[in-house]
Amino acid sequence: MGSVRITARVDYAVRAVLELAAAAPEALTCDRIATAQGIPNRFLQAILADLQHARLVTSQRGRDGGYRLALPASEISIARVMRVELGFLAEVHGQRPEEVTYPGHAAGLAEVWVAAREAYRRVLEGVTVADVVAGTLPPHAAELVAIDTAWRSFSEPTPR
Repeated sequence: MGSVRITARVDYAVRAVLELAAAAPEALTCDRIATAQGIPNRFLQAILADLQHARLVTSQRGRDGGYRLALPASEISIARVMRVELGFLAEVHGQRPEEVTYPGHAAGLAEVWVAAREAYRRVLEGVTVADVVAGTLPPHAAELVAIDTAWRSFSEPTPR
């Protein structure tokens, strides 16, 4: 699993959904979302098509047309949006953590990967699009953000 990697495609998908949530019930054009978030238009068109296929977004043509969320923002977790582009949230060499097996002394490592995925999932499943738009994280996520070390990479030298 290594470090948590958020691809550009996942980042853009989440940001597009946040724009739609903030505008609800108004529809937004692809151009408007792209401009607001600094996302390349052609890339965003493909992402919106993925979100539409996943039934998270609807589109309508015409003067009042554009894209809207297909569900209330309070019912859409960040994890759900991410899975549209990722498939699943964590993988080890292309496999789900629970499918990995190791020989000898590394046998217990699969349990570490499963635990790490669960921690990641708890945050991403527990935070909705509505939470982010409102700027209010649920307590379990807000507590993690408040930890001093949350804001620095452990690859950085420890301050003295």
